Order: sequence, then C-alpha cells, then structure tokens
Amino acid sequence: MNKQTLLNEKTEVSEKVMRVIAHMPTKSLPVLMDDDFTQRLADADFMRIAVLLAEKSYNEGGCPIGAVIIDNATKKIVGKGHNTLVQEDHPYNHGETSAIRDAGRIDFSKTTIFTSLSPCDICATLIYMRGFARVVVGDVTNASGNEALLQDKGISLNVLEDRKGIELYAKFRSEKPEQDLEDWQGKSALRKNE
Repeated sequence: MNKQTLLNEKTEVSEKVMRVIAHMPTKSLPVLMDDDFTQRLADADFMRIAVLLAEKSYNEGGCPIGAVIIDNATKKIVGKGHNTLVQEDHPYNHGETSAIRDAGRIDFSKTTIFTSLSPCDICATLIYMRGFARVVVGDVTNASGNEALLQDKGISLNVLEDRKGIELYAKFRSEKPEQDLEDWQGKSALRKNE
C-alpha cells in the first residue's frame, strides 16, 4: 500500500506550498511530499524555500538568512535552517550552520546547500570543511566575497539571486545596521564603529 502524501505529482508548486515546506520540520517532510513532487522542484524553488526561512528569522526579530540542503540524487531536503543569532543568543547560529546541524552527520559531498545570502567566513569554511558538492547563493547584491574561496576549494558554485531575498536583506540592513554588523563581525565590531 502506498502512503498518502499531501504534496504529490498533481500538486502545484506555489509560494504557499513552499512556505509549508519551509516551516515544517525536516524529519516530517517525507510525510508531506512524495518523490514525484520532490523531483519537480527546481533550484529556484529550493532557493525560495531558503528565502522563506530567512523571512521567518526576520519575523522573529533575527537576521534574514536561511538555508536548505538537498540530496543531489533524490532532491530530498535533508536539512534546513535560519539565522537565530538574536532568538537563541548564539553568535554563529547562521542560516547555513543551522541547516547543517539539522542535517546531522551525513556525507555532505552528495549534497547542495542553498543559502539566501553569500556565506560569511565561518559558514564558507564549514561548507568546504564538510565537503559540500555544490553551493547556490541567492544574494550577492547585499553581501559577497567568499564565492571565489569556495570555488578554489573545488566546490561548484552558482549564483541564483532571488529578488524577494535581496529586498528583505536590504530592508533589514537599513532597519537594524548594528544587528547586521554584529552578525558578520561580532559585538566587538559595534564598539569599533562608535
């Protein structure tokens, strides 16, 4: 008997559906989505899910950065997360580190990470240390710099800018410049900036 899922070959891939995927726990996604639905998701869809996770962080009062990790063979989401620097009072719980933690102890050389914003030094280092096969970056307009580093480490890198994500991060940066600076450089950078 085949299990019933809500998202299948007949389901339209829409913003509403991607929002449900973004907010549902990763371990519960196989109950929500079947293989036929998952195979229809494109890179732009995974990036939009990362941006919706960034929006979740923004709505919680945090830095709007989200990330999604997929298995390259099956396209199944194996990890996702959003920045919780403020929400969890954690200096390096960025979107990428949160997604990597969510994925757990897996072979990242068989995965792609979609990140809504160009990764910081720490996240870029973790991405190449864990041996990701591919990185897709959704915003190099508001931040960039580690793309060449990742490519030099042998990681395939694509830029797939998402307009909604770019606009959200620009809005955040104008509203909370100190929080943006802290996220990138730590509390000590705030004193230097006075």
